[in-house]
Amino acid sequence: MGIVYKVVELSTVTDQEIEKTLNEWTREGWKLDNIQFATRDSSKRPSMAFVSFTREEPDAD
Repeated sequence: MGIVYKVVELSTVTDQEIEKTLNEWTREGWKLDNIQFATRDSSKRPSMAFVSFTREEPDAD
């Protein structure tokens, strides 16, 4: 078994979009790994978010 990663980029960073993304991908069997926010110097509000997921899959051998 090997770990596979999935990264989802959100350009609209709201609680609704984050929740929608989490529900969509965990329903598919992915587990939340990390959420990274990107901000601009002129604003404290995130302008983008990167949500990463993992899951185990059989090796290709």
